Amino acid sequence: MARFFKKVPNFRLPKYKMEEINHLETIEELDVEYTPEMIAELKKKQVQQGFYPGTDYKTVKEFFCRSTEMFAERTFILEKFNRKAPFEEVTYKRFRKDVVDLGTGLTRAFKLKGEKILIVGETTYEWYVSYAALLCGAGIAVPTDKELPDNELENIIKRSEASAVIFSPKKKGQVEKVANKCPGVKYFMEMYSDAGIDGRFVGLDFVMNEGEVITDCGDHSFLDIEIDPDALAVLVFTSGTTSQSKGVMLSNRNLAANVNGVTPYIQAYPEDRFFSVLPLHHTYESTIGFLFPMALGCSISICRGLRHIVDDMKETQPTVMLAVPLLIETLYKKINSTIEKSGKSGMVSSMIRMTNAMKRTVGVDIKRKVFKDIHASLGGNLRIVVSAAAPIDPKVGRWLEDIGIWFIQGYGLTETAPISAVTPDFDRRVGSAGKVVLCNKAMIQEPNEKGEGEILISGDTVMLGYYNDPEETAKVMEGEWFHTGDVGYLDADNYVYITGRSKNVIVTQNGKNIYPEEIEGLLASVVEIKECMVYGKEVAGEKELVITVKVIPDYDKIAEVHGEGLDEEAVYKVIWEQIRGVNRKLSNYKTIKKLEIKHDEFEKTTTMKIKRFAEIAKDKAREADAAK
Repeated sequence: MARFFKKVPNFRLPKYKMEEINHLETIEELDVEYTPEMIAELKKKQVQQGFYPGTDYKTVKEFFCRSTEMFAERTFILEKFNRKAPFEEVTYKRFRKDVVDLGTGLTRAFKLKGEKILIVGETTYEWYVSYAALLCGAGIAVPTDKELPDNELENIIKRSEASAVIFSPKKKGQVEKVANKCPGVKYFMEMYSDAGIDGRFVGLDFVMNEGEVITDCGDHSFLDIEIDPDALAVLVFTSGTTSQSKGVMLSNRNLAANVNGVTPYIQAYPEDRFFSVLPLHHTYESTIGFLFPMALGCSISICRGLRHIVDDMKETQPTVMLAVPLLIETLYKKINSTIEKSGKSGMVSSMIRMTNAMKRTVGVDIKRKVFKDIHASLGGNLRIVVSAAAPIDPKVGRWLEDIGIWFIQGYGLTETAPISAVTPDFDRRVGSAGKVVLCNKAMIQEPNEKGEGEILISGDTVMLGYYNDPEETAKVMEGEWFHTGDVGYLDADNYVYITGRSKNVIVTQNGKNIYPEEIEGLLASVVEIKECMVYGKEVAGEKELVITVKVIPDYDKIAEVHGEGLDEEAVYKVIWEQIRGVNRKLSNYKTIKKLEIKHDEFEKTTTMKIKRFAEIAKDKAREADAAK
């Protein structure tokens, strides 16, 4: 399966002048005055509050209609259609019209009501329009990874039994290749094309124009479609970390429950702007990065691509960014490297301690003022960063909080549409994967002496099941409870802590369980290591699996710390010495016994999870070839 990105580009950040703190010795030198009354009011806000007023939607169409009426004149989507021009703004009113026109065209002109329609392409305005039209009654959406090779795209089209494919212009060549092998597809619809019907190909704008003609004649049938909250609405084929992708069936109720589950924990406002950098076919982005802000009247700016992140953030000034850990950690490293080069590291550390103390003792938070240079490089308004899809080093979350950005952790899977837990913004606990949302329940199955066991989830966000696969569904559903495959524990306040993945567990001969994620978490602090994967290696003549780590070295950091020109043997020794330090923190049965230097990139899912099974399979194949 394809990757979201092979590696994060080298972001260009400005040199930080840190003029606000350049000559400071004490916090009092900042020009900030607080009266006793103001401090008393700030202290009140520190008291843990209850939940925010939540929502109670049953379908996406409910909040689509509400938001497009209530916020009609407000900006909804910002996209740079012309790289030389500024971002263009699309209002909720325009979005509503386009969704209704497309929905009417699909259902009335092209007779596709209730059919499965696959969407494939990069994040763009007409992707949002297509997805919303399907969720509001035009058919069943099949959002698909744009990076799939030809054979896998063909496979998904056939397995989903799609009657139509909506694709972006960049995917036209690939779609034309697979079209002849997919006779069951009635129409292939190209975004941003008004071409008429040519065999099975037609422009999506043509479909919308046909719908507009019908609605202009007074046909309101699309908006009148009643949505069954519990019927199949979205079919998502997981890239996952298992070898065989599964078709996850989600309902409107599942998606609406995500909005209902998050609103009591996170207070977002119509003035908030979400920054879309992740692929829309993934439920994390399409649900929390699209449906959630739409329900609240927020706007969404579309990042042109990873190398444009900094420039696009500066231009659109987002307040919320959803990201995967690798992206957040890369920003963290790049910003801190820039601070080091500016010679301000010591000063920044000192001011972090001072501002933390001031916030803790009197409730006064001036972090955004003190670290305004860093904030300016991220657009100036960023107040929330949400991390999900994989574990993240807690120190990165703490650093974001230290400079005045709220760090929110989300937890879930495609099978939970995806949110099962999220960190409340009024009680953020860095290190936790979040607090179980109110519409769900969680339990730990067969907890050990530490309270750790497999995490089970039940509630409104849990999927309908796997498409045409009752056997696989039965493997993960036990009554109302979904087996996540993740290992962790719940604290007294229902916060989730993930300690491993049950499918990745390495079991020793004497029954000890070793979770690779635990060891990888310790290795994350080793600056000489760029990426790593811990696994149990089968070695001839050994009864036990040998705890092994594959490492992609950070050659730039190695050169900086240990000197230029090290050969591979020297690099190996440098990294092994760091691993020995990590081993001292582990029980003997968990210690790393073998190091392998990896020179190519890890194969990953679109949310940057390493495909362990694929990496291990490649090793076995190489060893088998060598043995011939």
